[in-house]
Amino acid sequence: MSIDSVFVHKMWDDHELSKMVQGGIPFPMLSDTGGKVGSAFGVYDEEAGVEMRGRFIIDPEGIIQGFEVLTPPVGRNISETIRQVQAFQLVRESKGTQATPSGWRPGKITLKPGPDLVGKVWEVWKTPMAFD
Repeated sequence: MSIDSVFVHKMWDDHELSKMVQGGIPFPMLSDTGGKVGSAFGVYDEEAGVEMRGRFIIDPEGIIQGFEVLTPPVGRNISETIRQVQAFQLVRESKGTQATPSGWRPGKITLKPGPDLVGKVWEVWKTPMAFD
């Protein structure tokens, strides 16, 4: 979603994105020309008429579980977004009985939150495990 019009989105998809992703992006781009959604999420700069790059992970109940806001010159990392969505899904499915440490990916160990883990994370989660 951006403050650009649907016409700008079409041009962007036709002339840029379709060259990066065969057939263009596989999802619709939404237009927030008045900045209402951006204002609601605190990423719209009304004076400059631009939105910062915001990413919000919202659960099925409508609760923001994670967000990242970057200034326009810096792009987001879709791989990190997917990783975080997978982590939030795992935690939700486990009803909070599992937690995902730094750099967690599907297939890596999870942590069992609770008093027994306090001060002992280092015993089961090593720093190199946070990197692929």
